[in-house]
Amino acid sequence: MKALPARIDRIREFAQSLIDEKLFPNIAWRVALGDSVISEGGVGFQDAQLAHPLRDDAIYRIYSMTKPLVSIVALQLIEENRLSLYQSVAHYIPGFASNTILENSGKQVASEHPLLIEHLLTHRSGLAYDFLPDSPVAALYREAAMAGDVSRSLSELSHALAELPLSSEPGSQWQYSFSTDVLAHVLECVTGKSLYELLKERLFDPLNMQETAFFVKPEQQHRLLSLYGVRDLGHEAVLTTEPNRLELMDAERGYPSDSSTFERGGHGLFSTLADYYRFLQVVMDGTSESGEVLLSVPMVNMMWRNRIPQSQLPLAIGHSPMPGYGWNLFGRVMIDTGFALNLSSDGEGGWSGAASTYFWVDRTMNFRGIVMSQYQGSTLPLGTEMQALAYQALSNNA
Repeated sequence: MKALPARIDRIREFAQSLIDEKLFPNIAWRVALGDSVISEGGVGFQDAQLAHPLRDDAIYRIYSMTKPLVSIVALQLIEENRLSLYQSVAHYIPGFASNTILENSGKQVASEHPLLIEHLLTHRSGLAYDFLPDSPVAALYREAAMAGDVSRSLSELSHALAELPLSSEPGSQWQYSFSTDVLAHVLECVTGKSLYELLKERLFDPLNMQETAFFVKPEQQHRLLSLYGVRDLGHEAVLTTEPNRLELMDAERGYPSDSSTFERGGHGLFSTLADYYRFLQVVMDGTSESGEVLLSVPMVNMMWRNRIPQSQLPLAIGHSPMPGYGWNLFGRVMIDTGFALNLSSDGEGGWSGAASTYFWVDRTMNFRGIVMSQYQGSTLPLGTEMQALAYQALSNNA
């Protein structure tokens, strides 16, 4: 498998066209086939005034690309027999011992099944997210400012979620949610360490991800990108087909860069393209770039397998469908390209963030890529479009 140079050029051309059309403030990417980087670059602007070129070391709010990192740490603890997929979450957060389900009619009924660690990893917990439309539980989350109140600790958030009803029976349906935040607090309970301490010790230090954290140091603030978009994180998503508008947002209000206490499992990290790209190696084969084993081969093979039964497919996040994809123990995984809406390959997987960050890993083709921008609520799926252009460059006849 090789990449055709003329087709690789389409990646940069497409990215530049989006900047020229003022649909995104900046776009950076890196694509690798085997051990070789076949395309990388950055276009657009570093500053809020759209006057200075994007820096190679720009710092991004990666939102939900925080989740796979937390999930990998959970799998490390499972390998150490300090945690198990079948354990009840109530063992660590007693409030989840007597769950109720809030039906669409407004009636609450008692849950019949325990909430398990596996449910948190696969987003089948019955938890929801503030932004989900047509969800009575999401409405309760918005009233309680679950996403918007950054003064809550991770522990306080998890216990607040436990006090509210679930949206469905644990294990009965896939719904994107605060599951990874609750999982992150479980990891704190298991180890007695803060989430940041765990991520730093188990991933950031071994992978040399020295510029990934829940804060941005004062001397790095000039490298932090402004956030553009049209919808705050905790607001209900509204279906729209309008093109992106470069409206500056107040990102600090819900995603502070200078807080010493704000930590979340589902979002909250800051990172650079180079830093997060190092994490893709762990997703690929469980090792660091230097060869240190962070996950065993059997665990890597197991974590990649789809865990969503056919009866709970296709997946969707609000108004955004994900046909062809299942979900494994860290993110999405393509299980049937016959239903895919974007160019992919069976077994491709990864995840994305609300501000148009995205990554994919394809173990069969030894192919990976990362895309970074800072636009929230985009109606153009930047990551999947860039992924498609990367795949179309591959050929057996190059």
